[in-house]
Amino acid sequence: MHLALVGMMGSGKTTVGTRVAELLHRPFLDSDQMIEAREGRTVREIWLTDGEPAYRELETKVLEEALARPDPSVVAAAGGVVLREENRRLLKRADVCTVRLVADAEVLVTRVGQQGHRPLPDDDPLAALRRLTTEREELYREVADATVETGNAPIEIVTNEVLRALVVCEAP
Repeated sequence: MHLALVGMMGSGKTTVGTRVAELLHRPFLDSDQMIEAREGRTVREIWLTDGEPAYRELETKVLEEALARPDPSVVAAAGGVVLREENRRLLKRADVCTVRLVADAEVLVTRVGQQGHRPLPDDDPLAALRRLTTEREELYREVADATVETGNAPIEIVTNEVLRALVVCEAP
């Protein structure tokens, strides 16, 4: 079973996903990294040059590729992946355990600011993250088999909770 991590940008999908993949001896696939490798440009460059619709199309393609792999993997899906119905269908497949990572907007803005490559309005990123969180909340819930609060929790605790969620998903 594939493990897909969803949630807002900065919720910890890449950090937690990398650790979970190491522990499970599975490949780790980050959709943003897959897009950047494919396009030879950063997510921010793609977003600003080609626009959101083009980016969303790439997002769907790499999610399909990641979940089509024969061996189980850990996939960190882009924050807006839930916006498209076809992506939500992929995340709800029987061979995918989808775990939603959650953190308050104040925590997210700190993490996103440290990364510097996210396509957020630079004038008020906290307001943008609050708005996006509210807009996407129901969609994240729709696809999630489990929800894990990342907040300021140590990575070991978050990792263990994600692993527990996977065990529940894989139980007959």
